[in-house]
Amino acid sequence: MRYIKTRFAPSPTGLIHLGNARTALFNRFFGEVFGVRIEDTDQSRSRLEFVEALLEDLTWLGLEWEFGPTVAIPNEYFQSQRIAIYARYYSRLEENGLAYPCFCTAEELALTRKVQLSQGLPPKYSGKCAHLGPNEIAQKLAQGLKPALRFRVPTGQTVAFEDLIRGPQRFATDTIGDFIIRRADGTPSFFFCNAIDDALMGITHVLRGEDHLANTPRQLLILQALDLPAPRYGHISLILGEDGAPLSKRNGSVSIKELREKGYLPQAVVNFLARLGHSYAEEKILSIPELTTNFRLEKVHLAPARFDPKQLDFWQTLAVRTVSDEDLWDWLGKAIRALIPPAAQDQFLTLVRSNCTFPNQAKIWAEILFCDSYPITEAAQKVLVQTPPDFLRLALEAAYLHPENYSGFITALRVHSGRRGKELFEPLRAALTGRLDGPELGQIYALLGPKRVSRRLAEPITDSC
Repeated sequence: MRYIKTRFAPSPTGLIHLGNARTALFNRFFGEVFGVRIEDTDQSRSRLEFVEALLEDLTWLGLEWEFGPTVAIPNEYFQSQRIAIYARYYSRLEENGLAYPCFCTAEELALTRKVQLSQGLPPKYSGKCAHLGPNEIAQKLAQGLKPALRFRVPTGQTVAFEDLIRGPQRFATDTIGDFIIRRADGTPSFFFCNAIDDALMGITHVLRGEDHLANTPRQLLILQALDLPAPRYGHISLILGEDGAPLSKRNGSVSIKELREKGYLPQAVVNFLARLGHSYAEEKILSIPELTTNFRLEKVHLAPARFDPKQLDFWQTLAVRTVSDEDLWDWLGKAIRALIPPAAQDQFLTLVRSNCTFPNQAKIWAEILFCDSYPITEAAQKVLVQTPPDFLRLALEAAYLHPENYSGFITALRVHSGRRGKELFEPLRAALTGRLDGPELGQIYALLGPKRVSRRLAEPITDSC
């Protein structure tokens, strides 16, 4: 029985961004078997450090692959190690008259495209070298000219296929033109090695960005000419920035590494990306197996998805509330964990879940609650200056009588001070935390502990600034 086999095939020329990560996720969700392949034939731009970063990012997201590299050491899943394989198929095409050397310079090709565009014609290769004879080719090679290799596109035909997402597609071969499958420097083009590897690795389905749609007829022609099996292709709409332009650094795109360093949880990023161009019935944090179970191609949107930072933060908030205590504790980081007494760990994590979105916010509260010196906001200072000293003395007496009982403490203070609502809680919050916002006072009272509560109520506010 044939199973769905998908892959993610990035070029290691930079850090993986949101669009790439979404492509990887959709292929993982859809594939029963999923793999990673490194397309590093562009040796001038490909770097092993980007391979390492890529694998680290995929692992951080929680993606697992059944085949592909496990470390950044070139092997059969690096295209740079498969040049001999591609050479065999180049030879087969040339022997059958389906590929030919092209000696046209970049300047000649650019001029031809410019003329075609000025005439309202689609730019394509003119076919100048398509009919060079053996003697002409030998003469040019003797002159030291290095040719590219072009695939000979059949004329008067239509390439038709059923896009997994966009439905029936038809391309006239007369509009395509003969295209390069091996560059003049000997490296294979994307069209060629991408298609060859998919066929040889048994890839059955490919989900990729719609910017690759025009590549598909070329790749189908290559595979047909070589009598190799072709995968089924599905093309996903691109992600747009808030300004409606394709997502880029200019309008908000960030790398997965940057998100990780900012403190985003992988569960947040995965759930956010899973819904960029795909619908899920439940608006809650789902695990990768749950996202996989509910992934449907018919739920992939044809309209472009919009990157909304507020939505990403929404999923971050949900993730903080729902991840395990162990994951949340790790997320805080070593420096923050060092501030928290072991006995207060569980209570502090409860506070974090309902009040913090990122570790830097948790750090502020760890310092306020567990350090003797803590910052005082200007607004809190103003409230305390206006608070009669008798109020803090009454608060200190109530704390002495109810050191472990916040309910008893606040009831006693309310009775003896005669204060209610804002007049009661605002100066109390300012004295205990140096702020006018934050977690419930009951949580603060418990985490500060009797000694620190008493000290903060007793000491003049200026001593803590």
